[in-house]
Order: sequence, then C-alpha cells, then structure tokens
Amino acid sequence: MSTSQLLQQATELLAWSGLGLAAITIISFLIGWNFKFRLVGATVFTLLLSGSCWAFSESYTPPTVVEGAIYTPIVYDNGYDLVVAQASEDFPNESTQVSLEQIAGNLKGGGRNGANVHVRIRKIESLEPGISKPVILGEVIRDIRNQTTVTVDTSTYSKNSLDFSKSDSTRENLLLENNNDDDINVFE
Repeated sequence: MSTSQLLQQATELLAWSGLGLAAITIISFLIGWNFKFRLVGATVFTLLLSGSCWAFSESYTPPTVVEGAIYTPIVYDNGYDLVVAQASEDFPNESTQVSLEQIAGNLKGGGRNGANVHVRIRKIESLEPGISKPVILGEVIRDIRNQTTVTVDTSTYSKNSLDFSKSDSTRENLLLENNNDDDINVFE
C-alpha cells in the first residue's frame, strides 16, 4: 500500500470515527453520563487527527524515482543553489546522469527562492596517504520554478582544479599564487 493510499484511508477512518464519537458525545450530554467531557476530548482529538491526515495527504508528493539511478547521499546542501552528493568508490560512470536527475527531481522549492540549483555528484580520489581531492563526476542545473533540469559539461573542471599530488614546495607555491589577500599568511 502506498503512502498516499494509506493517508486517504486513515483520513476517512478518522473522520468517520470522529463523527461517531460526536454522536456518542451528544447522547452522553442528553443522558447525563459522567464521562461526557472525556468524550469531548476524544472527539476533538480524533477530528483533529483526521484534518491533519487530510492536510498531509494534500501536500504529500512521492519522491522521484529514475530507472537506473543509484542512491548517493547528499553531503552538502547550502539551502539555496548548491547540492553535492557523494558517490561510492565503485560508482559506475553510466549511472551518473540518471542519479543526478533523481536527486534534482527530489529537490523542493521551499527556501530556495526560485534559484537555479547546481546538483553535483563527486567522488573522493586519494592522491597519497593523507591527501585526497574531490573529483566531480557530473553536474546538472535544476530550475526550481519551471521544474526543468539541464546537464552541465564537467570536462573543464579537471583542467582548472589544483593538483595537490606535487611536492610540498610546489603545493605551497600553488596556494600562495591563489591567495589574493596579502595580509594572510597561510603557513604561519
């Protein structure tokens, strides 16, 4: 049974139970039973649950499932325009695009103010003991307003990334070249 069917059945069951309890509550006031105020509480609570189930069933949208997609946990989401998912070591390259589409399809617009969200899948590549670098396997841009997804060419990322596999002095020079603020000394 799907979640939407369960919510619909729970709403109906709770609504009928609430109406039944309301009828019993009215009868208890007419007859003068001692537990009439307990019935008022149970009736109101049952009707409140029914209303809550109805509201949730109206707002519920099932998650997007794309055939061939592999689950990749989201490791970073700035809440506005960037979402990064972490691929496992044995992640196949042919599943990158469909996994990106599934992640992008499951993004909700709340809090993102209609931004174009960049969704990336990365893998951590170990260069040497204690040093690793992220490798972006793929990227899509999700337009939250129009509910469309556009693929981005990621072949330029490897050309612009720093190569930290070089010696320590080369690494220091690379960091100093990329440091625009003269007041900050990275190596103190």
